[in-house]
Amino acid sequence: MIYQTFAQLYDELFDPQLYDDWLQFVQAHVPAGRHLLDLAGGAGRLAVLLAQAGYRVVDADFSAEMLALADQHRQAAGVDFDLVEADMRDLSGLPKYDAITCFADSLCYLPDLAAVTATFRAVYEHLVPGGYFLFDVITPYQTDEVYPGFTYNFEDPDHARAFLWASYADDAIAHGVVHDLAFFIRQGDGSYQRIGEQHFERTYQQADLRAALEAAGFADEQIQVSADFGRQKPAAQTTRWFFTVQKPGQAVKG
Repeated sequence: MIYQTFAQLYDELFDPQLYDDWLQFVQAHVPAGRHLLDLAGGAGRLAVLLAQAGYRVVDADFSAEMLALADQHRQAAGVDFDLVEADMRDLSGLPKYDAITCFADSLCYLPDLAAVTATFRAVYEHLVPGGYFLFDVITPYQTDEVYPGFTYNFEDPDHARAFLWASYADDAIAHGVVHDLAFFIRQGDGSYQRIGEQHFERTYQQADLRAALEAAGFADEQIQVSADFGRQKPAAQTTRWFFTVQKPGQAVKG
Protein backbone atom coordinates (compact mmCIF):
# COMPACT_ATOMS: atom_id res chain seq x y z
CA MET A 1 0.00 0.00 0.00
CA ILE A 2 1.28 3.46 -0.90
CA TYR A 3 0.53 5.85 1.95
CA GLN A 4 -0.41 9.33 0.82
CA THR A 5 -2.55 10.78 3.61
CA PHE A 6 -2.71 10.85 7.38
CA ALA A 7 -6.09 9.09 7.31
CA GLN A 8 -4.61 6.09 5.48
CA LEU A 9 -1.70 5.84 7.88
CA TYR A 10 -3.85 6.22 11.00
CA ASP A 11 -6.31 3.62 9.75
CA GLU A 12 -3.52 1.11 9.12
CA LEU A 13 -1.97 1.58 12.57
CA PHE A 14 -5.18 1.35 14.64
CA ASP A 15 -5.33 -1.68 16.96
CA PRO A 16 -7.69 -4.24 15.32
CA GLN A 17 -8.54 -5.81 18.69
CA LEU A 18 -10.51 -2.70 19.58
CA TYR A 19 -12.90 -3.33 16.69
CA ASP A 20 -13.51 -6.88 17.94
CA ASP A 21 -14.26 -5.51 21.41
CA TRP A 22 -16.69 -2.90 20.07
CA LEU A 23 -18.41 -5.61 18.02
CA GLN A 24 -18.91 -7.74 21.12
CA PHE A 25 -20.24 -4.71 23.00
CA VAL A 26 -22.85 -4.17 20.28
CA GLN A 27 -23.75 -7.85 20.13
CA ALA A 28 -24.42 -7.85 23.88
CA HIS A 29 -27.28 -5.36 23.39
CA VAL A 30 -28.52 -5.44 19.80
CA PRO A 31 -29.65 -8.60 17.98
CA ALA A 32 -28.12 -9.39 14.59
CA GLY A 33 -30.24 -8.35 11.64
CA ARG A 34 -31.10 -4.96 13.08
CA HIS A 35 -30.62 -1.64 11.27
CA LEU A 36 -27.61 0.15 12.80
CA LEU A 37 -26.03 3.57 12.23
CA ASP A 38 -22.35 3.83 13.16
CA LEU A 39 -21.59 7.52 13.76
CA ALA A 40 -18.03 8.64 13.08
CA GLY A 41 -17.52 5.17 11.63
CA GLY A 42 -14.51 6.41 9.73
CA ALA A 43 -12.74 3.86 7.57
CA GLY A 44 -15.46 1.28 8.15
CA ARG A 45 -13.42 -1.33 9.99
CA LEU A 46 -16.19 -1.85 12.55
CA ALA A 47 -18.89 -1.62 9.88
CA VAL A 48 -17.25 -4.53 8.06
CA LEU A 49 -17.37 -6.67 11.21
CA LEU A 50 -20.96 -5.67 11.92
CA ALA A 51 -22.02 -6.51 8.37
CA GLN A 52 -20.26 -9.87 8.61
CA ALA A 53 -22.14 -10.49 11.87
CA GLY A 54 -25.48 -9.93 10.15
CA TYR A 55 -26.31 -6.30 10.91
CA ARG A 56 -27.69 -3.88 8.34
CA VAL A 57 -25.12 -1.15 8.72
CA VAL A 58 -24.74 2.49 7.74
CA ASP A 59 -21.28 4.03 8.19
CA ALA A 60 -21.66 7.79 8.71
CA ASP A 61 -18.65 10.09 8.89
CA PHE A 62 -17.84 13.78 8.40
CA SER A 63 -14.74 12.91 6.33
CA ALA A 64 -15.17 11.99 2.68
CA GLU A 65 -11.61 10.63 2.74
CA MET A 66 -12.44 8.22 5.56
CA LEU A 67 -15.55 7.07 3.72
CA ALA A 68 -13.44 6.42 0.63
CA LEU A 69 -11.29 4.11 2.76
CA ALA A 70 -14.47 2.46 4.07
CA ASP A 71 -15.52 1.77 0.50
CA GLN A 72 -12.18 0.05 -0.11
CA HIS A 73 -12.54 -2.05 3.05
CA ARG A 74 -16.10 -3.19 2.30
CA GLN A 75 -15.10 -4.23 -1.23
CA ALA A 76 -12.04 -6.10 0.07
CA ALA A 77 -14.19 -7.91 2.65
CA GLY A 78 -16.93 -8.72 0.16
CA VAL A 79 -19.68 -7.14 2.30
CA ASP A 80 -22.18 -4.40 1.60
CA PHE A 81 -23.19 -1.46 3.76
CA ASP A 82 -24.23 2.12 3.13
CA LEU A 83 -21.88 5.10 3.39
CA VAL A 84 -23.18 8.52 4.41
CA GLU A 85 -21.25 11.77 4.72
CA ALA A 86 -22.82 13.50 7.71
CA ASP A 87 -22.18 15.71 10.71
CA MET A 88 -23.25 13.77 13.82
CA ARG A 89 -24.90 16.91 15.20
CA ASP A 90 -27.40 17.00 12.34
CA LEU A 91 -28.76 13.75 10.92
CA SER A 92 -31.54 15.36 8.91
CA GLY A 93 -32.76 13.21 6.05
CA LEU A 94 -31.72 9.94 7.64
CA PRO A 95 -34.32 7.39 8.80
CA LYS A 96 -34.77 5.89 12.27
CA TYR A 97 -32.53 3.04 13.36
CA ASP A 98 -32.74 0.15 15.82
CA ALA A 99 -29.37 1.17 17.22
CA ILE A 100 -26.86 3.99 16.86
CA THR A 101 -23.22 3.65 17.89
CA CYS A 102 -20.41 6.17 18.31
CA PHE A 103 -17.07 4.76 19.44
CA ALA A 104 -13.36 5.60 19.63
CA ASP A 105 -14.20 8.59 21.87
CA SER A 106 -15.42 10.39 18.75
CA LEU A 107 -17.75 12.59 20.83
CA CYS A 108 -14.68 13.96 22.59
CA TYR A 109 -13.61 15.66 19.36
CA LEU A 110 -16.69 17.91 19.41
CA PRO A 111 -15.92 21.48 20.56
CA ASP A 112 -18.13 21.72 23.65
CA LEU A 113 -20.96 20.19 25.65
CA ALA A 114 -23.55 22.05 23.56
CA ALA A 115 -22.32 20.17 20.48
CA VAL A 116 -22.43 16.88 22.39
CA THR A 117 -26.00 17.64 23.49
CA ALA A 118 -26.97 18.45 19.90
CA THR A 119 -25.61 15.06 18.87
CA PHE A 120 -27.58 13.34 21.62
CA ARG A 121 -30.75 15.06 20.37
CA ALA A 122 -30.06 13.98 16.80
CA VAL A 123 -29.50 10.42 18.00
CA TYR A 124 -32.72 10.43 20.03
CA GLU A 125 -34.72 11.66 17.04
CA HIS A 126 -33.31 8.91 14.82
CA LEU A 127 -33.81 5.94 17.13
CA VAL A 128 -36.92 3.78 17.04
CA PRO A 129 -38.74 3.36 20.39
CA GLY A 130 -36.71 0.94 22.48
CA GLY A 131 -33.65 1.48 20.30
CA TYR A 132 -30.16 1.55 21.77
CA PHE A 133 -27.52 4.27 21.73
CA LEU A 134 -24.08 2.82 22.48
CA PHE A 135 -21.03 5.07 22.79
CA ASP A 136 -17.78 5.58 24.64
CA VAL A 137 -15.84 8.60 25.88
CA ILE A 138 -12.53 9.04 27.61
CA THR A 139 -12.80 10.01 31.27
CA PRO A 140 -11.47 13.07 33.11
CA TYR A 141 -8.94 10.73 34.70
CA GLN A 142 -7.62 9.94 31.22
CA THR A 143 -7.36 13.58 30.13
CA ASP A 144 -6.06 14.96 33.44
CA GLU A 145 -3.78 12.20 34.71
CA VAL A 146 -2.87 9.75 31.94
CA TYR A 147 -2.45 11.80 28.78
CA PRO A 148 -0.34 14.76 29.98
CA GLY A 149 3.25 13.79 29.20
CA PHE A 150 2.22 10.62 27.37
CA THR A 151 4.39 9.57 24.42
CA TYR A 152 4.29 6.63 22.02
CA ASN A 153 6.80 5.81 19.29
CA PHE A 154 6.51 3.14 16.62
CA GLU A 155 8.81 2.08 13.80
CA ASP A 156 8.04 -0.81 11.48
CA PRO A 157 10.64 -3.58 11.08
CA ASP A 158 11.96 -2.43 7.70
CA HIS A 159 12.22 1.19 8.87
CA ALA A 160 9.98 2.41 6.03
CA ARG A 161 7.80 4.42 8.39
CA ALA A 162 7.68 5.66 11.95
CA PHE A 163 4.92 7.13 14.10
CA LEU A 164 5.36 9.62 16.94
CA TRP A 165 2.55 10.52 19.34
CA ALA A 166 2.86 13.05 22.17
CA SER A 167 0.02 14.32 24.38
CA TYR A 168 -0.24 17.24 26.79
CA ALA A 169 -2.93 19.04 28.73
CA ASP A 170 -4.96 21.75 27.02
CA ASP A 171 -4.81 24.51 29.62
CA ALA A 172 -7.53 26.50 27.85
CA ILE A 173 -10.34 24.09 28.78
CA ALA A 174 -11.24 21.73 31.60
CA HIS A 175 -10.50 18.06 30.87
CA GLY A 176 -8.91 18.95 27.53
CA VAL A 177 -5.93 17.34 25.86
CA VAL A 178 -3.82 18.01 22.77
CA HIS A 179 -2.29 15.21 20.69
CA ASP A 180 0.63 15.88 18.36
CA LEU A 181 0.70 13.03 15.82
CA ALA A 182 3.31 12.59 13.12
CA PHE A 183 4.19 9.89 10.59
CA PHE A 184 7.57 9.74 8.86
CA ILE A 185 7.53 7.87 5.54
CA ARG A 186 10.77 6.84 3.83
CA GLN A 187 11.01 8.02 0.23
CA GLY A 188 12.82 6.36 -2.67
CA ASP A 189 15.91 8.53 -2.18
CA GLY A 190 16.18 7.55 1.51
CA SER A 191 14.77 10.81 2.87
CA TYR A 192 11.64 10.90 5.04
CA GLN A 193 8.39 12.73 4.41
CA ARG A 194 6.57 14.00 7.51
CA ILE A 195 2.76 13.83 7.64
CA GLY A 196 1.36 15.30 10.83
CA GLU A 197 -1.79 16.51 12.51
CA GLN A 198 -2.74 18.01 15.85
CA HIS A 199 -5.87 16.64 17.51
CA PHE A 200 -7.88 18.21 20.32
CA GLU A 201 -10.07 16.21 22.68
CA ARG A 202 -12.14 17.12 25.69
CA THR A 203 -14.39 15.19 28.00
CA TYR A 204 -16.85 15.88 30.82
CA GLN A 205 -17.92 14.66 34.20
CA GLN A 206 -20.31 11.74 34.05
CA ALA A 207 -23.06 13.86 35.64
CA ASP A 208 -22.76 16.40 32.79
CA LEU A 209 -23.07 13.67 30.15
CA ARG A 210 -26.10 12.21 31.91
CA ALA A 211 -27.72 15.65 32.05
CA ALA A 212 -27.06 16.13 28.33
CA LEU A 213 -28.66 12.76 27.56
CA GLU A 214 -31.71 13.66 29.66
CA ALA A 215 -31.96 17.03 27.90
CA ALA A 216 -32.09 15.11 24.62
CA GLY A 217 -35.05 13.02 25.85
CA PHE A 218 -33.44 9.94 27.39
CA ALA A 219 -34.45 8.97 30.95
CA ASP A 220 -31.85 8.61 33.72
CA GLU A 221 -32.98 5.09 34.58
CA GLN A 222 -32.26 4.05 30.99
CA ILE A 223 -28.62 5.15 31.14
CA GLN A 224 -26.01 2.59 32.16
CA VAL A 225 -22.28 3.26 32.40
CA SER A 226 -19.57 0.62 32.44
CA ALA A 227 -15.86 0.14 31.80
CA ASP A 228 -13.82 -2.27 29.68
CA PHE A 229 -16.42 -2.61 26.90
CA GLY A 230 -19.20 -3.34 29.38
CA ARG A 231 -17.27 -6.03 31.25
CA GLN A 232 -16.59 -4.09 34.46
CA LYS A 233 -18.02 -1.38 36.66
CA PRO A 234 -16.39 2.07 36.46
CA ALA A 235 -13.72 2.85 39.05
CA ALA A 236 -11.69 5.88 40.06
CA GLN A 237 -8.98 5.09 37.50
CA THR A 238 -11.26 4.08 34.64
CA THR A 239 -9.89 5.61 31.45
CA ARG A 240 -12.95 5.18 29.22
CA TRP A 241 -16.66 5.02 29.97
CA PHE A 242 -19.03 2.90 27.90
CA PHE A 243 -22.61 4.16 27.81
CA THR A 244 -25.61 1.96 27.10
CA VAL A 245 -28.69 4.13 26.61
CA GLN A 246 -32.14 2.93 25.60
CA LYS A 247 -34.82 5.16 24.15
CA PRO A 248 -38.19 4.89 25.93
CA GLY A 249 -40.64 2.52 24.28
CA GLN A 250 -40.90 -1.10 23.25
CA ALA A 251 -37.52 -2.80 23.44
CA VAL A 252 -35.72 -4.05 20.36
CA LYS A 253 -36.56 -7.75 19.90
CA GLY A 254 -34.67 -10.49 18.11
